Amino acid sequence: MSDMIRAIRGMNDLLPDQTPLWQKLEQVLRATAAAHGYAEIRLPMVEETRLYARAIGEVTDIVEKEMYTFADRSGDLLALRPEGTAGCVRAAIEHNLLRHQQPRLFYQGPMFRYERPQKGRYRQFHQFGLESFGISGPYVDAELILLSARVWEQLGLSSQVQLELNSLGQAESRSAYRNALVAYLEQYESDLDEDSQRRLRENPLRILDSKVESTQAILQQAPVLLDFLDHASRLELDEIQQVLDDSGVPYRLNHRLVRGLDYYNHTVFEWVTNSLGTQGTVCAGGRYDRLVEQLGGDSTPAVGMAFGMERLVLMLQQKQTETDTQEVDMIVLGQGENFARQALRLAHRLRSNVPNVRILVHLQGGSFKSQFRRADRSGAELALLLGEEELRNRSVTLKWLRTGAEQVAEQQTIQQDDVLDWLHQHWIKK
Repeated sequence: MSDMIRAIRGMNDLLPDQTPLWQKLEQVLRATAAAHGYAEIRLPMVEETRLYARAIGEVTDIVEKEMYTFADRSGDLLALRPEGTAGCVRAAIEHNLLRHQQPRLFYQGPMFRYERPQKGRYRQFHQFGLESFGISGPYVDAELILLSARVWEQLGLSSQVQLELNSLGQAESRSAYRNALVAYLEQYESDLDEDSQRRLRENPLRILDSKVESTQAILQQAPVLLDFLDHASRLELDEIQQVLDDSGVPYRLNHRLVRGLDYYNHTVFEWVTNSLGTQGTVCAGGRYDRLVEQLGGDSTPAVGMAFGMERLVLMLQQKQTETDTQEVDMIVLGQGENFARQALRLAHRLRSNVPNVRILVHLQGGSFKSQFRRADRSGAELALLLGEEELRNRSVTLKWLRTGAEQVAEQQTIQQDDVLDWLHQHWIKK
């Protein structure tokens, strides 16, 4: 076993006992996105490296330290995608999705960053992203935030997340703020951490996102971006707050929130939680009005956000119920020479006539005692028993396995030909 090949560190398998929660989360996200007019786009996992350098910014941790880059056999420099927005913008430009249109798109899948793996933070991680193009002003930003609030309601997580909101303003106000921030931080340059000292010359706003406690202590007295916002940006932020107030969505203004990517302007926001330790951000996004033009398209306003799937799954696991791990709805158990033949025929007939039913046929044999242990682990509500007597008489014994089911009797035997009618009367698909 010493030479056994294992998964790459920070790139994890999702096992069958974990995937039901993933499926539930994906279903909620997809349905909520569709209900708000978003359509799915599927994007490649590999792009040209220069796409991310141009979109995210060359002086960012992602591009400088975290991207998986490689040269292919043609010598082209490629990268595994570290985030989804840049690729979505590239696709929208390349396929003329923005010409006289205002597309709303969503995507999901794995992203890749070389980081130190820890709970909720992996080298291969998954995001569900939404991007809206062609609409300026604050209201589509507010609608996107309301969409995310709806997701929390659907998942039962509203009480565990907090919305943080800020505005980065326009380029002119950010430039004035940048100069003031640099002037302040230069007084403490030798006390800043190494990354912040480098960023002081190249990208000083990134220092606000530093996780180093000593640097954060210095920032406590630093200038605040809000004081430099232009009038139009203040009005947009006020309008978003008004929509959130009217909709009953609580939030906290965080004027040091800048996000980790260079393409944002105006609105930025994060949903954070205290349930996951240091990895507290579970959804984040904002407006990026200049990115489309920056990547070769026409000037197009845009706003987007992404959910961190692993972190949401961790939160859902904390409130997991029995039905979340249910593998099947019914299980067919039995013994005897003709069991497999009759069981497979019966299960096929039920699957063909009962929408979305999940049926497991137990084909491994064994005693009824061991089979019922397997039935209990499967989470099935109903067992269909085909013992030797049932096989002779072409009957089936129906036995409820869960309390709270629509039970007319704990156990009864009927003809196999009558099972469909019985199910339509007595079994309710949850």
